[in-house]
Amino acid sequence: MKTIIEDLHKAFESRIRLGIMSALAVNDTLDFISLKEYLDLTDGNLASHLKSLEKEKFIEVKKSFVGRKPNTKYGITREGKKAFEAHLHALEKLIKTQK
Repeated sequence: MKTIIEDLHKAFESRIRLGIMSALAVNDTLDFISLKEYLDLTDGNLASHLKSLEKEKFIEVKKSFVGRKPNTKYGITREGKKAFEAHLHALEKLIKTQK
């Protein structure tokens, strides 16, 4: 018998990854600085969570230069959006069964 929590994706267990995916779900792209400020994280902490989501192919990375400064932008992939929506649906289902 399958339980509701089996539908929760392990990649989104971290509140930081949940925050990153939530921010990217409502924005086409966000750069590293914007994500860092929005989630109030250190560079290293944000970078490690972004790398995990990129490894899962849930986010895409676009690197460019603005003037002479490097600029890294992140966006949610189609696969990431699908997985995140399934995770949110599973959370909703779990909450509704607890009433």
